[in-house]
Amino acid sequence: MKARKILCIDIGGSHIKATVLDASGKTLQPYSKIPTPSKPDPQNILAAIKKLVEAFSGYQKISVGFPGYVKNGVIHTAPNLGTDKWSGFDLQKRITMLLKKPCMVVNDADMQGVGIAKGKGMEIVVTLGTGFGTAFLYDGVLLPHVELAHHPVAKDLTYDEFVGEKALKKAGVSKWNKRIMKVIGILKTVFNYDHLYLGGGNAKLISFKLDRNISIVSNQEGIKGGPQLWSKAKKQASK
Repeated sequence: MKARKILCIDIGGSHIKATVLDASGKTLQPYSKIPTPSKPDPQNILAAIKKLVEAFSGYQKISVGFPGYVKNGVIHTAPNLGTDKWSGFDLQKRITMLLKKPCMVVNDADMQGVGIAKGKGMEIVVTLGTGFGTAFLYDGVLLPHVELAHHPVAKDLTYDEFVGEKALKKAGVSKWNKRIMKVIGILKTVFNYDHLYLGGGNAKLISFKLDRNISIVSNQEGIKGGPQLWSKAKKQASK
């Protein structure tokens, strides 16, 4: 049976968000969120997801964005939730068992990238939240596992440490904006992108003028990548 309703879940360092979309990305049930547990280990995250999705019904498949390196549904790193607790955890399998529906788990920025990108040239989607997430797409094709968060960007600081949530609180909004300008300059020089999308909860704090090929996007736009994960998987399976 063709899945017409997809439960889309976005696991973040501060909140877990969910909604139900149709195959085209249209919202079918109201967007809802709850705080990420203060002890964000697998058991607590699964319990929070179960509570969050109680209000949702009628979906046939599940798409999940997770803040870390994910391969075949298995978590390898989770810098903002605790890699020591998550490494090797098959989140895809556990959510499938928990909610009794087929599930696909990918990196959260990758899911946003699939939902936001227009499929024209080199596009980069950046999420500015608890950490610094990135998704790279060329002509609409996702380049998987390209993650800049832990690369050095200034002195001994990684991208996460330079512009993540902790850096924002410590440096203040004004200095953080200057750091974002520096990061954008690096991305422009190194990747020569056709379009850059800035999302995540902190993107709204950007106060400087953006180039014409840079857009600020909402989390709601990004979660629309959930249905596209399944449509792309179906196309690949049919080849």
